[in-house]
Amino acid sequence: MVAVFNKELLSWYLITLKLKETVDARIPSCSRSVESLGVETRQPSNELQIEINGDFDNSKEGPKSPESEWMITVREKLDLAQKDDVGGTWGKICIYRVPQYLRDGEDKAYIPNIVSLGPYHHGKKRLRPMERHKWRAFYQILKRGNQDAKLYLDSIKELEERARDCYEGQITISSNDFVEMMVLDGCFVLELFRGAAEGFIKLGYARCDPVFAMRGSMHSIQRDMIMLENQIPMFILDTLLGLQFGQPDQTGGLVARLALHFFDPLMPTDEPLTKSDRNKMVSSLGFTNTFDPLSDQSYLHCLHVFRQSLLRRGPQMEPRKWIKRWSHSSRVADKRRTQLIHCVTELKEAGIKFKKRKTDRFWDIKFKDGVLKIPRLLIHDGTKSLFLNLIAFEQSHLDCGNEITSYVIFMDNLINSQEDVGYLHYCGIIEHWLGSDADVADLFNRLCQEVVFDINNSYLSELSEKVNRFYNHKWNSWRASLMHNYFSNPWAIISFFAAVILLILTAGQTFYGIYGYYNPP
Repeated sequence: MVAVFNKELLSWYLITLKLKETVDARIPSCSRSVESLGVETRQPSNELQIEINGDFDNSKEGPKSPESEWMITVREKLDLAQKDDVGGTWGKICIYRVPQYLRDGEDKAYIPNIVSLGPYHHGKKRLRPMERHKWRAFYQILKRGNQDAKLYLDSIKELEERARDCYEGQITISSNDFVEMMVLDGCFVLELFRGAAEGFIKLGYARCDPVFAMRGSMHSIQRDMIMLENQIPMFILDTLLGLQFGQPDQTGGLVARLALHFFDPLMPTDEPLTKSDRNKMVSSLGFTNTFDPLSDQSYLHCLHVFRQSLLRRGPQMEPRKWIKRWSHSSRVADKRRTQLIHCVTELKEAGIKFKKRKTDRFWDIKFKDGVLKIPRLLIHDGTKSLFLNLIAFEQSHLDCGNEITSYVIFMDNLINSQEDVGYLHYCGIIEHWLGSDADVADLFNRLCQEVVFDINNSYLSELSEKVNRFYNHKWNSWRASLMHNYFSNPWAIISFFAAVILLILTAGQTFYGIYGYYNPP
């Protein structure tokens, strides 16, 4: 054991000695190589100055200071800001992330539950099961048209940069994955659109298909597809549908019309498309213009199409004629300062009557001679998510009006309690499938809690001023109080007339008593 131990020590000693000789041999060679280049090394105190061809470099070697690393980071961020500013992509964004001030407490209304479209929710674990059905949709399209997948991928590849500019923030998905995502998501959307219009069986799907059938989870899929963060640019859908028909540049707004038909069950009105309209929709697949409820214009995405269809059914809204007044409450999110009108109970006490207006334009409210006419509004379990996403789009997109926001805030002002909802339901104005009238009141009271809104920039401002003037008239309040207290039911009416007759008889008896006293017979 001792011999082996000494042998190991001897080996380590020889290795150390060899290393020392090697290091000593390399140092002079390095010095000679530096001198051969005409470089003179000096070491005054603790600094090193190098003279190369008569010039001096006074930079210090060694690890960089924290301050210099910080400045490098700042410059990198400034370079990124310059690219964002020079790129000019802000005006191209049309698919936004929902602002945080709107999202608080309402995440379920903005996050899809079954299917993801676009990059914002792509790859989430709970949404992955739908990916296999997207591939099925793509396969059916290729099978029907006897086409190659490369045609679709190459066509969308040319539109990749334009598509990326539509989304807010930096999209970190690679180029190939982004193109693949656009093709799969777009084809999936188009198969749903065409299946709703033509029939899924006609497109090659089984009658009991778990996704491509107008039953089961279709309602949830429709709600996911109308969300702001779950949109595909309309030009992507137009291109993909054009490729299916062999005419990529001649869709003629067909996708917009198909989208309108597909999302018709989500309309906040009980006026669905008629059978004749559906027949015209199917005939429009031949690229005819026989059915066109939408005007010719470029649409951004399906949510934009849906919003425009809500506002374009029938005549256009009347232009605002009032003069916008400056005030400190112009752009506020304080609900107390966005009061357009009083609640139903207070308006009833002021003598204002409520009637249902027969029109499918749910936003078209009229007021004349003390009668407020409001179109019928259908409220279901998807209404809350629908209105919240429409409001979020109007709050985010600068080139968009605030008509939906104005309407929701107007209804929020009208409805303060379940009694208000009950009376509007009695008048036929509100029809709901929720649990109770209190749930409807809570829905409207929560829709616009944090909305930034200008009360002077609403298409209902002029109407609200007329209602408020009627409400503030004293005679109207007195008349309404009389009607409420003495003419609210038949027994109250009988009691009122009995009291009047009794009062007249008492007055007559008093008169004849006094008259007989001063003028005896």
